[in-house]
Amino acid sequence: MDRGKSKVRVGILGCGAIGSRIARSIKRECGDKATVTALFDINPAKSKDLQKHLPYKNIVKRSYPQLLDSCDLMVEAVNAPDTRAIVRRALSAKKDVLVMSVGKFLDGGSIVKMAYKQGARLLIPSGAVAGIDAVKAAALGRIERITLTTRKPVYGFNDNAYVQKRRINLSQIKKETVLFEGGVREAVQCFPQNINVAATIALACGARDKMRIRISTSPEFKVNSHELEVIGAFGRMSAKTENVVCPDNPKTSFLAVLSAVQALKQYFQEVKIGT
Repeated sequence: MDRGKSKVRVGILGCGAIGSRIARSIKRECGDKATVTALFDINPAKSKDLQKHLPYKNIVKRSYPQLLDSCDLMVEAVNAPDTRAIVRRALSAKKDVLVMSVGKFLDGGSIVKMAYKQGARLLIPSGAVAGIDAVKAAALGRIERITLTTRKPVYGFNDNAYVQKRRINLSQIKKETVLFEGGVREAVQCFPQNINVAATIALACGARDKMRIRISTSPEFKVNSHELEVIGAFGRMSAKTENVVCPDNPKTSFLAVLSAVQALKQYFQEVKIGT
């Protein structure tokens, strides 16, 4: 994308907690390089409410195609069943895309190839876990094992279908309880709003079959924590983050939103938009 000195036009798809915070952060952190030009949410009230908190007028769009027509880069913050199709449509329109629902792209090879073919950029933020750069470096050699242990407060799993299907009574949990232990594919399918970090790690290392995911909860947990251990030809690496939950969405760590904003800041510094 090379269009001179104009600002990058950003469209926000999904105006819930994450999309709203990213939209407000663009003005505060990147206002000299970018502007929000389009908002769309399947619930029109959300996009209209978000516009009230932004210094931009007439940016609420009535449809997804209208949003695409009004932006250079789309921020995906919907985590819907058709997220993959939504992102593919944006790339087909040669729009750059920042993806928040990373778990939807665990098998990301085809979508990356599509972005490359269309001359578009697919941005995947590091999310709420530390050590992604080290994981990428380790993947250049042999990775033997990756273990991710995620601990979150009980309320972060409210309305989770996996928990409900197994009749796990969250209110009866009194101590640390493992809700899930298994592979990364099953983890992101069962906890689509809680474990995007697992997909981020899998995409970074390309060693999905070497990963083991453990998810636990306790009434004593007050933060979202992710403990990562990687063992391979390079040696052993461990990293732990203890993240404050996003004030608007307890299923998401605040660091995940901050990482998206940082990815956008870097993108805005690199890209040149013009006429």
